[in-house]
Amino acid sequence: MTGIKYAWSALGGDPSLPARVTTVTRADTLPARLPVRRLARACVGACALAAAELAARRTGAAEVPGVRVDDGAVATAFTSERQLLVGGRAPVQFAPLSRFWRTADGWVRTHANYPHHRARLLDALGLPGSADPEEVATRITGRPALELEEAVHAAGGLAVALRSPGEWAAHEQATAVAARPLVERGRPDTAHARVLPPLDAAAPLLPAAGLRVLDLTRVLAGPVATRTLGLLGADVLRLDAPWLPELPDQHADTGFGKRSATLGLATDRAAFEELLAAADVVVTGYRPGALDRFGLSPEALAERRPGVVVAQVSAWGGYGPWGGRRGFDSLVQVATGIAEIEGQADRPGALPAQALDHGTGYLLAAGVLRALTEQSYDGGSRFVRLALARTARWLMAEMTDDKTDEEADQKAAGEVGPGSEGGGPDEGAGAWLAERDSPLGRLRYARPPVSFAGGPADWARPPVPWGSDPARWAAPPGPKA
Repeated sequence: MTGIKYAWSALGGDPSLPARVTTVTRADTLPARLPVRRLARACVGACALAAAELAARRTGAAEVPGVRVDDGAVATAFTSERQLLVGGRAPVQFAPLSRFWRTADGWVRTHANYPHHRARLLDALGLPGSADPEEVATRITGRPALELEEAVHAAGGLAVALRSPGEWAAHEQATAVAARPLVERGRPDTAHARVLPPLDAAAPLLPAAGLRVLDLTRVLAGPVATRTLGLLGADVLRLDAPWLPELPDQHADTGFGKRSATLGLATDRAAFEELLAAADVVVTGYRPGALDRFGLSPEALAERRPGVVVAQVSAWGGYGPWGGRRGFDSLVQVATGIAEIEGQADRPGALPAQALDHGTGYLLAAGVLRALTEQSYDGGSRFVRLALARTARWLMAEMTDDKTDEEADQKAAGEVGPGSEGGGPDEGAGAWLAERDSPLGRLRYARPPVSFAGGPADWARPPVPWGSDPARWAAPPGPKA
């Protein structure tokens, strides 16, 4: 089963529809020991197919529009945070304390891009807030990696010891992850879904037009998913706590097609409930259980807002001994053995993109789109859940056996086969970059890789400064039940 077919099956899609997808393979993109290019292609292809399917449903078309997935566009989008220029300036990707550190018995990777995570890391190490990387390295060098992992976690920080694939496979969390499907889907009730009004067949087709998406996500998978829903016409309102500002460059990269507001879920509860009462989709990206006290579990949301679609993404999954832990793409790569596979004899490595984040984000958007299509037939509230660690398992243990996609990659020198086109050498990222003015300044950015016949080629609106919009819906009320 090819990667796109596998992802589409995990999303519960009609098995005949992947025949509508044409891929352009480019062998020079996303080079890695693991099949990253195929994972990226599969995630974007499944998302584009889900968008095309919903577009056909809303226009009454007899046939789902054709989908085209170009490895060049996909690779550029999967490195969108690296392609971004803001006023000609390249963003800083990782803070000085977000890196690998040699320990007494191996390696540990920390994540300290956010000020509060940096403070917790230093606190766990017994260092002052002014500590520099040399002081941190000295403090870490003499300690065992697993001991550091637990000490930083206990302090609320983020550090993960490097594990081999075998060591991760023996971990209880890996066992819990392996027992779950790639995409968890459910229907908590039999409520009537809000009926989506028909769309005009005129281009661009915007299958999510008229839908309100409440975006409660941060870093990076969740924002990629909601950025994609914004591309497809949804009214996306991202909400953040006023005391937890997003990193400006990260916000610029993932803020296309959205509005951005601040609101405290505890202090502004009435305003939040008013927003929720009119939302069609709620997307959350905080660690599992963190938002439950605000009534944001799928079951609680379905009870208060029957017919809602709830999409959740986490690092490790909402189960197992690590179910409540914070995490990021870079840390999941280290824990699962990816960093060892992609490293050298003397140092761990990394994938050529934050592929777990980006891939999971496109799958999450696809899950929302498929849920909306299924609702149009069957009704019911819906939930979709994904985890970066489960996507990592797909990359490491399942996709590596996918010989059909591997053969498709080998045709990239020019031979064209059914459903694929040989794209030849990579044309360079510039072919899939664009520039535009924005409230943040002149932006160079990666074009969206989700492409289907008649669909949008770019976001209708650029990103805005973090928290600069009012916490209210901009579009007229969506369709009612």
